[in-house]
Amino acid sequence: MERRNGKAGKTGGSSVVGIPCDVKRVGHLPFHAVGEKYITALHRCAGLLPILLPVHPRDFDMEAIFSLCDGIFLPGSPSNVHPARYGGAPPPAAMELDEARDACTLPLIRACIEQAVPLFCVCRGFQELNVACGGTLHAHLQDVPSDAGHAARFDHREDKRADLSAQYGPAHDIELTEGGFLASLLSQEAPQRRLRVNSLHSQGIDQPAPAARVEARADDGTIEALHIPAADAFALGVQWHPEWRCWEDAASTRLFAAFGRAVDAHRQGRQNNASGFAGRQRAEKTGGEAIAAAGARAEAKP
Repeated sequence: MERRNGKAGKTGGSSVVGIPCDVKRVGHLPFHAVGEKYITALHRCAGLLPILLPVHPRDFDMEAIFSLCDGIFLPGSPSNVHPARYGGAPPPAAMELDEARDACTLPLIRACIEQAVPLFCVCRGFQELNVACGGTLHAHLQDVPSDAGHAARFDHREDKRADLSAQYGPAHDIELTEGGFLASLLSQEAPQRRLRVNSLHSQGIDQPAPAARVEARADDGTIEALHIPAADAFALGVQWHPEWRCWEDAASTRLFAAFGRAVDAHRQGRQNNASGFAGRQRAEKTGGEAIAAAGARAEAKP
């Protein structure tokens, strides 16, 4: 494992990050799956132990998930958030959807924010973050004119005829919000204002959620990153794909490293709370036993 602090190995086992699955049909059967690139990035660049969370809406036990997981990562997917989730127009028949994932991830996001569980969201996950917090989406971003004051809208979709290295290669620049959460994560020796990212999406943010702060925009005005300032833990979403060979890109490495540190800190906090609770239980038990013993001695006196 490549450690975030440059040291090999990790004592006490790895912190656990849960990844909600996509439901994909393979042949005639549905499979719950997550892309390997996300698993690799979380292990290699964040130092975490990824586990996959099946998305059965009726059996998606939030309490059990949070007892097992120290953080949550929402990956990208070819599927789209159903427009009904944000008051959009009915989807065309050709739109790829995953309503089982919608039904699980949207309440999961809200629970992460409420319970201060670290949360990192990429591409579809970024869009889910916005919808879960009350924002809306453009179902087909390329068909929507850019906002006033920005460059003309460009196509944010990848060329599916190209090989993967070209599809996930740098596509356009984004402008980081000065003084923002993302800018502070990515700025090391000197402040960083612009970043070149890949682009593989058709849906995009329309209205950002009231609780979200815009952390980056493309030159055509497309919102590329959101942060939830009111969350008491790491709560960040990005539109691009930093997981793609993240160990070869400094900004991507910093993003996953920061998430990994937040997950580790949450795990340590949980362990400290559990130790404190166990200590209080032992003290109460010892105190109770002493009181009972004293009572027994008093009763034994003639």
